[in-house]
Amino acid sequence: MRRLRLWSVITAVMCCTFLTALDNTAVNVALPQIRAQLSLTETDVKWVGTAYPLALAGSLLGAGQLTDSKGRRWALLTGVAVFTASSACCVVSTTGVMLVVFRGLQGIGAAFILPASLALMAHDLPPRIRTASFSATTAALACALAFGPVLSGVVTQHLGWEWLFLMNIPLGASAFVVGAMAVPGPSGRPNRPGLRTAAPVPNRQIVLACIFLTSLVYCLIQGPDHGFTRPPVVLCGVAATASMAALCRGKLGRHPALGQLLRERAYCGGLVTQLLWGLGVSGVYFYTCQFLQSGLRLNPTQAGLAFTPVFSALFLTAPFVTALARRWGDARTSATGLLLIALGLLLVALGSAHGGLADLIPGLAAVGVGSSLAIPLTTRALASSPRHLSGFAAGLFAATRELSGVFGIVLVGAVVTFVRHLCLAQQISHAEASLAGYQAGLCIAATLVGVGAPVALWALRRPHEEGASAR
Repeated sequence: MRRLRLWSVITAVMCCTFLTALDNTAVNVALPQIRAQLSLTETDVKWVGTAYPLALAGSLLGAGQLTDSKGRRWALLTGVAVFTASSACCVVSTTGVMLVVFRGLQGIGAAFILPASLALMAHDLPPRIRTASFSATTAALACALAFGPVLSGVVTQHLGWEWLFLMNIPLGASAFVVGAMAVPGPSGRPNRPGLRTAAPVPNRQIVLACIFLTSLVYCLIQGPDHGFTRPPVVLCGVAATASMAALCRGKLGRHPALGQLLRERAYCGGLVTQLLWGLGVSGVYFYTCQFLQSGLRLNPTQAGLAFTPVFSALFLTAPFVTALARRWGDARTSATGLLLIALGLLLVALGSAHGGLADLIPGLAAVGVGSSLAIPLTTRALASSPRHLSGFAAGLFAATRELSGVFGIVLVGAVVTFVRHLCLAQQISHAEASLAGYQAGLCIAATLVGVGAPVALWALRRPHEEGASAR
């Protein structure tokens, strides 16, 4: 019975992870049909595409705080309920404004789901199956990322874009029922009587942090397309600067909760490594989708299928990660994974010069294997956080992941654009210039991920390993 309950928790978390990741990737393919049917302007389309990640990133810290104060079970069920209800509202949206609002509500629901899910796996599952649970959810995430564009293309073409949101309703309802029955603890307070509770981060600082994240994400998403001098972008830049200044003046870093987390070497190092991983991999994923369609002339369905090696390699490697981490240690396993990801990105850059999809497969497979081996990084980082700060720690970790993705797209995109323009100025053809820019972006991404390897070695090395190294 206990085993059934544990695996029910993992199943609920996997469903939630799949839902939130799928919704982040699938809608982009359907945007042309949505624009035509709802008579949207170019600005409206941008808002439909950015409302979800914008609300998600801006709400994560506040959701993490509520996860600690209300309970992990309460946060998970609330997030699933909001996400499912807002998905149903997206189905019946008849204007761009309605769709943008409900997409934002989906992001808020996902912001509750992510820290609650990570905290549940880190603190409510036995250590022997904890890494396996992270492997399973990573596989679910890979499925969503790999099959999201393909699924979106098929569904949009044959059933209509509304079905992308309609599919969320039965999955969300199932996850809610399983979570309500399997997730331990009451729907209220997560801690047992007598267990120490966290000193909460002041609401003012949480609000300032949300304003900073939301404004910064808006600038990074809208600025490159519409110009950084447009009034809305400038206003958001001012808001981000002012809120950041207020946070620094308020000395948020000295707050006991955040200070305690950042003093944990495994958590702090994991946070830095997650940032480096997201800066590299997220930007490459975004621009590889474009390269496959513009450079290799693949249709959207074929471009989505091209990422199958990443998912397949990750899925096949994940079951062995626990044994490898036990044999090599978390530090060396994660560092090896990050180096494999960097090597894979370089192989993709090398293969892209040959102009064939088959030449990209070794690099994509290496990225999948490396991502699987890097799983202990997340496990150790979240497990090292104090139990009474698990929700806030998971929210901060997830916020870093989301923001690193946005920064990654902007950073890699800046490199791609700069190199392409440089090549065009030297009278190089547009195709060759685009390829050179894409390869330069891959090299920058590989460097960022590679820098994370020594950070992982430092952050995850256990005391007995340090003693052995000293001798």
